[in-house]
Amino acid sequence: MTAAPAARTSDARTSGAAPAAAHPALLGTAGALVFLALWEAAPRTGLVDARALPPLSAVVPELVDRASGAAYWIAVGDTVAAAGLGLAIALAAALALGFAVGSVPVLRAYTASTVEFLRPIPSVALIPVAVLLYATDIRSTLLLVVYASFWQIYIQVLYGVADIDPVVEQTARSFRFGRAARVRHVIWPSALPYVLTGVRLGAAVALILAVTAQLVIGSPGLGKQIQAAQAGGAVPAVYALILTTGALGVLVNVGVRALERRVLRWHPAVRGEAPV
Repeated sequence: MTAAPAARTSDARTSGAAPAAAHPALLGTAGALVFLALWEAAPRTGLVDARALPPLSAVVPELVDRASGAAYWIAVGDTVAAAGLGLAIALAAALALGFAVGSVPVLRAYTASTVEFLRPIPSVALIPVAVLLYATDIRSTLLLVVYASFWQIYIQVLYGVADIDPVVEQTARSFRFGRAARVRHVIWPSALPYVLTGVRLGAAVALILAVTAQLVIGSPGLGKQIQAAQAGGAVPAVYALILTTGALGVLVNVGVRALERRVLRWHPAVRGEAPV
Protein backbone atom coordinates (compact mmCIF):
# COMPACT_ATOMS: atom_id res chain seq x y z
CA MET A 1 0.00 0.00 0.00
CA THR A 2 2.87 2.38 0.77
CA ALA A 3 5.21 1.21 -2.00
CA ALA A 4 3.82 3.47 -4.72
CA PRO A 5 4.22 6.77 -2.83
CA ALA A 6 7.70 5.76 -1.75
CA ALA A 7 8.61 4.97 -5.34
CA ARG A 8 7.32 8.34 -6.49
CA THR A 9 9.33 10.10 -3.78
CA SER A 10 12.44 8.20 -4.74
CA ASP A 11 11.89 8.99 -8.42
CA ALA A 12 11.49 12.68 -7.64
CA ARG A 13 14.77 12.71 -5.70
CA THR A 14 16.74 10.80 -8.31
CA SER A 15 15.35 12.58 -11.34
CA GLY A 16 16.72 15.90 -10.18
CA ALA A 17 13.37 17.56 -10.72
CA ALA A 18 13.54 21.29 -10.08
CA PRO A 19 11.10 22.91 -7.66
CA ALA A 20 8.10 24.67 -9.14
CA ALA A 21 9.04 27.90 -10.85
CA ALA A 22 8.02 31.15 -9.29
CA HIS A 23 4.73 32.65 -10.45
CA PRO A 24 5.26 34.84 -13.55
CA ALA A 25 3.42 37.72 -11.90
CA LEU A 26 5.83 37.63 -8.95
CA LEU A 27 8.82 37.63 -11.27
CA GLY A 28 7.35 40.54 -13.21
CA THR A 29 6.71 42.48 -10.04
CA ALA A 30 10.24 41.83 -8.82
CA GLY A 31 11.66 43.03 -12.13
CA ALA A 32 9.58 46.21 -11.99
CA LEU A 33 10.72 46.93 -8.43
CA VAL A 34 14.37 46.49 -9.43
CA PHE A 35 13.86 48.88 -12.36
CA LEU A 36 12.24 51.50 -10.12
CA ALA A 37 15.03 51.16 -7.56
CA LEU A 38 17.65 51.70 -10.27
CA TRP A 39 15.69 54.72 -11.50
CA GLU A 40 15.77 56.23 -8.01
CA ALA A 41 19.45 55.45 -7.50
CA ALA A 42 20.86 56.54 -10.87
CA PRO A 43 20.31 60.32 -10.53
CA ARG A 44 21.05 60.34 -6.80
CA THR A 45 24.44 58.68 -7.30
CA GLY A 46 25.37 60.93 -10.20
CA LEU A 47 25.26 58.24 -12.87
CA VAL A 48 22.89 60.48 -14.83
CA ASP A 49 22.08 64.18 -14.60
CA ALA A 50 19.12 64.67 -12.26
CA ARG A 51 17.98 67.57 -14.43
CA ALA A 52 17.46 65.15 -17.34
CA LEU A 53 16.25 62.18 -15.29
CA PRO A 54 14.74 63.17 -11.94
CA PRO A 55 14.59 60.45 -9.28
CA LEU A 56 11.39 58.47 -8.97
CA SER A 57 10.65 60.17 -5.64
CA ALA A 58 10.36 63.48 -7.52
CA VAL A 59 8.19 62.07 -10.30
CA VAL A 60 5.59 60.27 -8.19
CA PRO A 61 4.34 63.43 -6.38
CA GLU A 62 4.01 65.13 -9.77
CA LEU A 63 1.99 62.17 -11.04
CA VAL A 64 -0.27 62.27 -7.98
CA ASP A 65 -0.75 66.02 -8.37
CA ARG A 66 -1.70 65.71 -12.03
CA ALA A 67 -3.99 62.76 -11.36
CA SER A 68 -5.98 64.97 -8.99
CA GLY A 69 -6.97 67.26 -11.86
CA ALA A 70 -9.62 66.76 -14.53
CA ALA A 71 -7.28 67.67 -17.41
CA TYR A 72 -5.15 64.60 -16.74
CA TRP A 73 -8.08 62.20 -16.94
CA ILE A 74 -9.48 63.93 -20.01
CA ALA A 75 -6.11 63.38 -21.71
CA VAL A 76 -6.10 59.72 -20.62
CA GLY A 77 -9.63 59.35 -22.00
CA ASP A 78 -8.66 60.96 -25.31
CA THR A 79 -5.71 58.59 -25.70
CA VAL A 80 -7.70 55.49 -24.79
CA ALA A 81 -10.56 56.55 -27.08
CA ALA A 82 -8.26 57.16 -30.04
CA ALA A 83 -6.43 53.86 -29.56
CA GLY A 84 -9.61 51.87 -28.90
CA LEU A 85 -11.61 53.31 -31.79
CA GLY A 86 -8.70 52.92 -34.19
CA LEU A 87 -8.19 49.31 -33.09
CA ALA A 88 -11.90 48.56 -33.55
CA ILE A 89 -11.90 49.98 -37.08
CA ALA A 90 -8.71 48.08 -37.93
CA LEU A 91 -10.17 44.84 -36.54
CA ALA A 92 -13.38 45.14 -38.56
CA ALA A 93 -11.50 45.92 -41.77
CA ALA A 94 -8.91 43.16 -41.20
CA LEU A 95 -11.56 40.52 -40.50
CA ALA A 96 -13.66 41.42 -43.54
CA LEU A 97 -10.73 41.67 -45.94
CA GLY A 98 -8.74 38.84 -44.38
CA PHE A 99 -11.54 36.30 -44.64
CA ALA A 100 -12.43 37.41 -48.16
CA VAL A 101 -8.85 37.26 -49.44
CA GLY A 102 -7.58 34.37 -47.34
CA SER A 103 -10.32 31.98 -48.40
CA VAL A 104 -9.54 32.47 -52.10
CA PRO A 105 -5.97 31.25 -52.79
CA VAL A 106 -5.78 32.97 -56.18
CA LEU A 107 -6.83 36.31 -54.69
CA ARG A 108 -4.33 35.90 -51.87
CA ALA A 109 -1.54 35.24 -54.38
CA TYR A 110 -2.48 38.30 -56.46
CA THR A 111 -2.52 40.61 -53.43
CA ALA A 112 0.63 39.26 -51.73
CA SER A 113 2.99 41.71 -53.46
CA THR A 114 0.73 44.67 -52.65
CA VAL A 115 0.61 43.66 -48.98
CA GLU A 116 4.38 43.28 -48.83
CA PHE A 117 4.74 46.75 -50.37
CA LEU A 118 2.32 48.54 -48.04
CA ARG A 119 2.97 46.72 -44.77
CA PRO A 120 6.57 47.92 -44.17
CA ILE A 121 5.67 51.60 -44.64
CA PRO A 122 6.15 53.20 -41.19
CA SER A 123 2.95 54.75 -39.91
CA VAL A 124 4.85 57.85 -38.76
CA ALA A 125 5.73 58.46 -42.41
CA LEU A 126 2.03 59.17 -42.93
CA ILE A 127 2.02 62.02 -40.40
CA PRO A 128 2.36 64.74 -43.10
CA VAL A 129 -0.54 63.17 -45.00
CA ALA A 130 -2.66 63.02 -41.84
CA VAL A 131 -1.93 66.67 -41.04
CA LEU A 132 -2.79 67.76 -44.58
CA LEU A 133 -6.07 65.85 -44.49
CA TYR A 134 -7.31 66.44 -40.94
CA ALA A 135 -4.93 68.95 -39.26
CA THR A 136 -4.90 68.26 -35.49
CA ASP A 137 -8.32 66.61 -35.43
CA ILE A 138 -8.68 63.16 -33.85
CA ARG A 139 -9.12 61.77 -37.36
CA SER A 140 -5.43 62.38 -38.02
CA THR A 141 -4.60 60.15 -35.03
CA LEU A 142 -7.11 57.54 -36.17
CA LEU A 143 -5.54 57.41 -39.61
CA LEU A 144 -2.18 56.41 -38.14
CA VAL A 145 -3.63 54.04 -35.55
CA VAL A 146 -5.84 52.22 -38.06
CA TYR A 147 -3.06 51.88 -40.61
CA ALA A 148 -0.56 50.45 -38.12
CA SER A 149 -3.00 48.14 -36.32
CA PHE A 150 -4.63 46.85 -39.49
CA TRP A 151 -1.53 45.03 -40.71
CA GLN A 152 -0.92 43.39 -37.34
CA ILE A 153 -4.38 41.82 -37.44
CA TYR A 154 -4.73 41.26 -41.18
CA ILE A 155 -1.59 39.12 -41.49
CA GLN A 156 -2.70 36.97 -38.56
CA VAL A 157 -6.15 36.51 -40.11
CA LEU A 158 -4.57 35.35 -43.38
CA TYR A 159 -2.47 32.79 -41.50
CA GLY A 160 -5.49 31.64 -39.51
CA VAL A 161 -7.70 31.16 -42.57
CA ALA A 162 -4.92 29.20 -44.28
CA ASP A 163 -4.29 26.99 -41.22
CA ILE A 164 -7.38 24.82 -41.60
CA ASP A 165 -7.05 21.08 -41.05
CA PRO A 166 -7.70 19.52 -44.49
CA VAL A 167 -9.50 16.58 -42.85
CA VAL A 168 -11.89 18.93 -41.07
CA GLU A 169 -12.45 20.87 -44.29
CA GLN A 170 -13.19 17.71 -46.28
CA THR A 171 -15.48 16.43 -43.54
CA ALA A 172 -17.49 19.66 -43.64
CA ARG A 173 -17.79 19.40 -47.41
CA SER A 174 -18.86 15.75 -47.20
CA PHE A 175 -21.65 16.81 -44.85
CA ARG A 176 -22.63 19.41 -47.45
CA PHE A 177 -21.95 22.43 -45.26
CA GLY A 178 -22.68 25.63 -47.11
CA ARG A 179 -20.24 28.51 -47.31
CA ALA A 180 -21.70 30.28 -44.27
CA ALA A 181 -21.69 27.06 -42.20
CA ARG A 182 -18.06 26.33 -43.11
CA VAL A 183 -17.04 29.84 -42.08
CA ARG A 184 -18.88 29.52 -38.77
CA HIS A 185 -17.94 25.97 -37.79
CA VAL A 186 -14.59 25.42 -39.53
CA ILE A 187 -12.78 28.56 -40.63
CA TRP A 188 -13.67 30.82 -37.70
CA PRO A 189 -12.61 28.40 -34.90
CA SER A 190 -9.36 27.75 -36.75
CA ALA A 191 -8.62 31.44 -37.29
CA LEU A 192 -9.75 32.70 -33.86
CA PRO A 193 -6.42 32.07 -32.02
CA TYR A 194 -4.63 33.97 -34.79
CA VAL A 195 -7.18 36.78 -34.68
CA LEU A 196 -6.72 37.25 -30.94
CA THR A 197 -2.95 37.24 -31.35
CA GLY A 198 -3.38 39.97 -33.94
CA VAL A 199 -5.63 41.92 -31.58
CA ARG A 200 -3.01 41.67 -28.81
CA LEU A 201 -0.28 42.94 -31.12
CA GLY A 202 -2.55 45.56 -32.66
CA ALA A 203 -3.66 46.88 -29.26
CA ALA A 204 -0.08 47.64 -28.27
CA VAL A 205 0.63 49.27 -31.63
CA ALA A 206 -2.60 51.29 -31.42
CA LEU A 207 -1.59 52.78 -28.06
CA ILE A 208 1.93 53.57 -29.30
CA LEU A 209 0.67 55.30 -32.45
CA ALA A 210 -2.04 57.20 -30.56
CA VAL A 211 0.54 58.72 -28.20
CA THR A 212 2.99 59.32 -31.06
CA ALA A 213 0.40 61.13 -33.15
CA GLN A 214 -0.66 63.28 -30.22
CA LEU A 215 2.96 64.07 -29.44
CA VAL A 216 3.90 65.06 -33.00
CA ILE A 217 0.64 66.35 -34.47
CA GLY A 218 -0.76 67.93 -31.31
CA SER A 219 -4.12 66.17 -31.27
CA PRO A 220 -5.69 65.93 -27.80
CA GLY A 221 -4.31 63.31 -25.42
CA LEU A 222 -1.35 62.29 -23.30
CA GLY A 223 1.08 62.84 -26.14
CA LYS A 224 0.08 66.48 -26.41
CA GLN A 225 0.50 66.92 -22.64
CA ILE A 226 3.97 65.34 -22.81
CA GLN A 227 4.96 67.75 -25.58
CA ALA A 228 3.60 70.73 -23.62
CA ALA A 229 5.42 69.66 -20.43
CA GLN A 230 8.68 69.22 -22.36
CA ALA A 231 8.32 72.63 -24.02
CA GLY A 232 7.70 74.21 -20.61
CA GLY A 233 10.73 72.56 -19.01
CA ALA A 234 8.60 70.55 -16.57
CA VAL A 235 10.83 67.48 -16.61
CA PRO A 236 9.14 65.59 -13.70
CA ALA A 237 5.79 66.09 -15.44
CA VAL A 238 7.20 64.58 -18.64
CA TYR A 239 8.21 61.42 -16.78
CA ALA A 240 4.92 61.33 -14.86
CA LEU A 241 3.02 61.29 -18.12
CA ILE A 242 5.39 58.70 -19.59
CA LEU A 243 4.68 56.51 -16.55
CA THR A 244 0.98 56.90 -17.30
CA THR A 245 1.41 55.68 -20.87
CA GLY A 246 3.43 52.72 -19.57
CA ALA A 247 0.70 51.84 -17.08
CA LEU A 248 -1.88 52.02 -19.86
CA GLY A 249 0.22 49.65 -21.94
CA VAL A 250 0.36 47.13 -19.09
CA LEU A 251 -3.40 47.37 -18.54
CA VAL A 252 -4.09 46.88 -22.25
CA ASN A 253 -1.85 43.81 -22.40
CA VAL A 254 -3.34 42.27 -19.26
CA GLY A 255 -6.87 42.94 -20.50
CA VAL A 256 -6.31 41.44 -23.94
CA ARG A 257 -4.59 38.38 -22.48
CA ALA A 258 -7.51 37.86 -20.09
CA LEU A 259 -9.91 38.11 -23.03
CA GLU A 260 -7.75 35.65 -24.96
CA ARG A 261 -7.83 33.11 -22.14
CA ARG A 262 -11.59 33.48 -21.73
CA VAL A 263 -12.49 33.24 -25.41
CA LEU A 264 -10.01 30.42 -26.09
CA ARG A 265 -10.62 28.40 -22.93
CA TRP A 266 -11.44 25.44 -25.20
CA HIS A 267 -8.08 25.66 -27.00
CA PRO A 268 -5.37 23.16 -25.90
CA ALA A 269 -2.71 25.88 -25.71
CA VAL A 270 -4.83 27.90 -23.26
CA ARG A 271 -6.01 24.91 -21.23
CA GLY A 272 -2.38 23.99 -20.64
CA GLU A 273 -1.52 27.40 -19.19
CA ALA A 274 -1.08 27.86 -15.46
CA PRO A 275 -3.81 30.09 -14.01
CA VAL A 276 -2.78 33.71 -13.64
